[in-house]
Amino acid sequence: MSRTTVSYTDDRIYEFTPALEPADTAADGESLTVETVDSLEGAIQKDTDRLQSIPDEVNAATGPIAVAGATPGDVLRVDIEAIRVTEDRGRVVTAPAFGLQQDAADIEHPFTRMTPIDGDSVEFGDVSVPIQPVIGTIGVAPATDSYSTLVPHDHGGNLDTTDMTAGTTAYFPVFQDGAMLAMGDAKAAMADGEMCGTGVEIGTEIDVTLDVVSDPTVSLDRPLVETDAAWKTIASAETMEIAATLANRDLMALLEATHDWETTEAYLFSSLVGGLEISQVVDPLVTVRNAVPKEYLDDPFGAA
Repeated sequence: MSRTTVSYTDDRIYEFTPALEPADTAADGESLTVETVDSLEGAIQKDTDRLQSIPDEVNAATGPIAVAGATPGDVLRVDIEAIRVTEDRGRVVTAPAFGLQQDAADIEHPFTRMTPIDGDSVEFGDVSVPIQPVIGTIGVAPATDSYSTLVPHDHGGNLDTTDMTAGTTAYFPVFQDGAMLAMGDAKAAMADGEMCGTGVEIGTEIDVTLDVVSDPTVSLDRPLVETDAAWKTIASAETMEIAATLANRDLMALLEATHDWETTEAYLFSSLVGGLEISQVVDPLVTVRNAVPKEYLDDPFGAA
């Protein structure tokens, strides 16, 4: 399959804004390869390199990519087909005033551990961890406000969600003409929560196919991800409670559409089959997803 390559070197942003101008344009249904750089853009290359503070420009996102035909109210479907690491080592770091244990006196801030890549594994000291690449930052132009690529919100952004990986499909609400998709901040491995504030930060090549869902039967306010087994709503907010409430409200809307239920019925059923999962707890907003097995939910965009 012939693919257009979108290069980080030529096209990158550090802020998702409503007025993004496209660096590239993709046809509806086009397949692309998106090149990304590690979130610190090569600044950390050895254990003695330390991140003294979070840079003003961080999490460079390659793009933005305009998708022809996408208009506000549509949904952008992003099939994530493959993620390949492009470096022979990654890096895991701490930084002052960043991360879940940022105030812990027994943790060294800043600190760096370089992580060599050995075949399908990441080497952390004498422990091997399977490579499971994840897209940390992925999103579209927001509706009204602007957000740093370090921040997650309704447009996507720094979601740090482990389901943003090869074999899954992400859906984003389209707020601006062309959608203006951008992605970066990839990790060779990362746990739910991203506790220290980083995963194995690394450069990647990401194969995606982009499709516009016009006049969707169910509108989206926030991102949604489809895995082999489940649909997962994703919400970011100032607190875990607010994010969980938003993610459950979005799940309820999908259940209402599938089963022709009243809102209260969908609320009750969400308590039977929904499953709250933590994406990340370290960004300026926290991110939660709510999973429902596919057996209980039709394709929200029209397929049986």
